[in-house]
Amino acid sequence: MAGRTVLLAGATLVLGMGGPPAGLSGGARLAPFAVAAVHMEQNATEGDVEVVFEVDGGEEGLAKLSVTAPDGRAVIDFTSAGGTGMGIRQFRLESPEPSNPELVRTAYPAGVYTFAGATSTGRKLQGKATLTHKLPGAPTLLLPRGSAGVVGSQGMEITWTAAEGMAAQILTLEQEESGESITARLPGPTRTFVVPSGFLRAGTAYKIGLGVVAPGGNATFVEATFTARARKD
Repeated sequence: MAGRTVLLAGATLVLGMGGPPAGLSGGARLAPFAVAAVHMEQNATEGDVEVVFEVDGGEEGLAKLSVTAPDGRAVIDFTSAGGTGMGIRQFRLESPEPSNPELVRTAYPAGVYTFAGATSTGRKLQGKATLTHKLPGAPTLLLPRGSAGVVGSQGMEITWTAAEGMAAQILTLEQEESGESITARLPGPTRTFVVPSGFLRAGTAYKIGLGVVAPGGNATFVEATFTARARKD
């Protein structure tokens, strides 16, 4: 969601534009991408939605990548600018997050997206992924609330509720000024996380992000802040 940055050195990229995909036809045998996925992420706290594409070419860098939407539009059309001749191995591309989430759903319709690529050595890759607009319900953070975070030898416990049947959960704990952070990917049934002892500092503000990931990959996040306080013995 907000705050992530994608850097594509030595490459040209068009995201969300119309037009035909890059020419990737040929007689070479097509191999699957290591990763070719698309999903939606919702920030329930901010009220925004984005579409995320993730692509991995495996051991080789990609010289070409195209992704075609279910309605035939090319939503990604990438060609390496050359330079090193190595291409780009891995992508995480995020759409804008307009105040009206329906604009994102219209720009990226539900259905099957077709991925096509060529590595820097000329090997051709292909893949398909299905995007749905169905998002999981938002989890509810129970603790900490306000200044409920306690710095102690045993570590603070974060607890929450969430719908059953989630494939995974993602928890982040960040002190924005220092850049200190923890990110944990947790099993779907998890409802508690103990912060490692020594991470929190009394009188310091922290931000929690908690996301639930549905089996199809779509995710819903909530955010909260709290100020850690010293334990009273």
